[in-house]
Amino acid sequence: MSYEDRTLVCRDCGNAFIFTAGEQEFYSQRGFLNDPVRCPTCRSERKQARANGSNAAPRRNVPRK
Repeated sequence: MSYEDRTLVCRDCGNAFIFTAGEQEFYSQRGFLNDPVRCPTCRSERKQARANGSNAAPRRNVPRK
């Protein structure tokens, strides 16, 4: 299957990010059915918050577009 870079919008901050062809291939190989909904920055912040014992996603005062 051929993959192409796609632009997605982050659920948390509303910024656009690139879902690369390589990332799409990785997701496919692992059997992931859904595209990522968070940008890499928000993903790492959420992961860090969970590691610190919080289930809540960090909130930013960024207006949605």
